[in-house]
Amino acid sequence: MSREYTLQELQERVDAWIKEYGVRYFEPLTNFAILTEEVGEVGRLMARLYGEQSAKAGEEISKERLAEELADVLWVLVAIANQTGCDLTAAFADNLEKKTRRDATRHHNNPKLHKH
Repeated sequence: MSREYTLQELQERVDAWIKEYGVRYFEPLTNFAILTEEVGEVGRLMARLYGEQSAKAGEEISKERLAEELADVLWVLVAIANQTGCDLTAAFADNLEKKTRRDATRHHNNPKLHKH
């Protein structure tokens, strides 16, 4: 099984999985609530891995765990895109073009980014 997917393939695989194993998509607001929960889990790990917060007793803190949580966020984002009819490939391409046009020199001219 290939482990590299385009955004379109991710959308297709999530859709197929949900239809085979998940019965149906959760309602969009339910998925949004799940998304915020997953982002919170990423935040907890980031605070412990890269921030000043220490782990609780028995809490697994690792880059592997962070990758798992980021994948959970991606899964729910893809599910929301699917159920709302959003084409992530087109949206990402448009977003990249917008950011490039808007920020072509902005970050290069930011002295705060050159302090390292």
